[in-house]
Amino acid sequence: MSETLQELPMGVLPADSAQNSIQESLQTQHQQEPQEQQEQQEQQMQSPAQQPLQSRQTSGKYTLKDFHILRTLGTGSFGRVHLVRSNHNGRFYAMKVLKKKTIVKLKQVEHTNDERRMLAVVTHPFIIRMWGTFQDSEQVFMIMDYIEGGELFSLLRKSQRFPNPVAKFYAAEVCLALEYMHSQDIIYRDLKPENVLLDKNGHVKITDFGFAKHVPDVTYTLCGTPDYIAPEVVSTKPYNKSVDWWSFGILIFEMLAGYTPFYDSNTMKTYENILNAQLQFPPFFHADVQDLLTQLITRDLSKRLGNLQNGTDDVKNHAWFSEVVWEKLLCRNIETPYEPPIQSGQGDTSQYDRYPEEEIFYGTDAEDPHKDLFAEF
Repeated sequence: MSETLQELPMGVLPADSAQNSIQESLQTQHQQEPQEQQEQQEQQMQSPAQQPLQSRQTSGKYTLKDFHILRTLGTGSFGRVHLVRSNHNGRFYAMKVLKKKTIVKLKQVEHTNDERRMLAVVTHPFIIRMWGTFQDSEQVFMIMDYIEGGELFSLLRKSQRFPNPVAKFYAAEVCLALEYMHSQDIIYRDLKPENVLLDKNGHVKITDFGFAKHVPDVTYTLCGTPDYIAPEVVSTKPYNKSVDWWSFGILIFEMLAGYTPFYDSNTMKTYENILNAQLQFPPFFHADVQDLLTQLITRDLSKRLGNLQNGTDDVKNHAWFSEVVWEKLLCRNIETPYEPPIQSGQGDTSQYDRYPEEEIFYGTDAEDPHKDLFAEF
């Protein structure tokens, strides 16, 4: 059982006395530094429906010589993410490096190309920005913003679970990111706390577009993280944006409860629970959020919020989000419930785990049998 709110580690999240101010901040604007105001003006968008699906020119913008590699931020099956510093402007970036041989072996070529393609399209305050891509004979490279505050997952584990207003704040920002992606006919397919980063001020940044795809109609691919996969994906039915709203419900549930509703140590049992198990709420869940989650985590696609005629508006207009002023939230004009304890702009990595460093052999110039498979890099 998760710790009570009063037992949360000091300095991780606000105590009870501060929660009302978080609730109020969802409705009120706060003063910002001129630099922040300028950054937000640069991020102002048209309404999502007016955004054409246009790719920024990112391919081949950089080379390995443009960056100094500092340390590893994360590792995975295909490679790792490094903190790097530009040799030109001195700024810090995240460099994602994927091994071509592994991508091909695990049949992930399409997903890798989709990731590059989608990151070259999206521009949103709550989505990570990719600045460019390049390749050598063995790896593909993606240069992205370095998001200093670490993963929402890490904050959730330290806190055990989030108070209602805190979960609501993060959920509302994620909701706007999903609304934007869906307006571009992009489905994300891997929403989970590990893929939600916090910037220097504590706003969310959705990252890792490895499963994202432009899908104007439907798709069939089985992909995602077991706890978060929608039942229509598990049962190999054609699906579209509906899967992201199921995952959104699971994310809210996990933020509030500290665990996911259908988890089992046996993955096949998790899938069985997703298809058949009854959704059960902890007794401390508010009635409004129970009602919202009942309409998000539903196997009936004709009843799932976000998937109906009014789209995202049905989610945003739900009673649980009643105090959120969405326009101010989009402009990042609402105070965050938690500000990461970092030194901004210094390449501070205190919010990321340490990983063993390996000897790096990037930049090799040899025969490349896979070059044509990654032509867009």
